[in-house]
Amino acid sequence: MEKVTVKSEICKGCGLCVEVCPKKIIVFAKETNKKGHIPVLITDESKCIACAFCAMMCPDCALKVEK
Repeated sequence: MEKVTVKSEICKGCGLCVEVCPKKIIVFAKETNKKGHIPVLITDESKCIACAFCAMMCPDCALKVEK
């Protein structure tokens, strides 16, 4: 089973992962993190295909994809 982990405290909310996700399961959270950024979250991990596009695009390495 695929697993996506978002390190919300280092996510700056750039949105690159949101744009590249082929399943559109990454969205912006409603709350800010401790640094004042709006991080992303995974809406339905069961739909993840572990393509890792999100992790490759993240400039801050805030996403981790495991198979």
